[in-house]
Amino acid sequence: MDGDFRTEFTRHPSGLRQHPALVLNADYRPLSYYPLSLWPWQDAIKAAYMDRVDIVAEYDEVVRSPSTVIRIPSVVVLKDYVKPQKRVAFTRFNLFLRDEFRCQYCGSRGDLTFDHVVPRAAGGVTSWQNVVAACSPCNLKKGSKSLHRAGMHLRKPPRQPGAEELRNLGRKFPPNFLHESWMDFLYWDAELQA
Repeated sequence: MDGDFRTEFTRHPSGLRQHPALVLNADYRPLSYYPLSLWPWQDAIKAAYMDRVDIVAEYDEVVRSPSTVIRIPSVVVLKDYVKPQKRVAFTRFNLFLRDEFRCQYCGSRGDLTFDHVVPRAAGGVTSWQNVVAACSPCNLKKGSKSLHRAGMHLRKPPRQPGAEELRNLGRKFPPNFLHESWMDFLYWDAELQA
């Protein structure tokens, strides 16, 4: 991957490029950390107008209509609590997040694909317990051989992650842009330095 590995997996609609709003659940925690729950400013203003969110913080910039001047929201909180999913979908993104965007053989970042620990040719299945993130060179080196035959070792055994575990892992990978008004809501439970 040529760019920043953390942003290669997310789409950036044009509304998120300038003045995105951090979206918090009714308990004041982000809906997701990675990708960070952001709305374009237009959606945040629309949701506030429809009384679906409360505006907690604002940018200094304003938008104008013929009759109104509105400060652009930087943090909004949902009025109704959205229950977090307990089931974790088995997706490439979630697999890479579980493995912290590192090859599980050599530890390198970038150029990631996935590998079946027990090869499919040997009866291995595509599941959380048998698939790991791997860089292309390690994936080619292992091929359809067993770990022992390839002389390779896993950094940690593959397993199905819990939803809360993935949310916490997502906090390790902040996006490139973090507005100062978001910090109290993203890392409020981080240990303070004395």
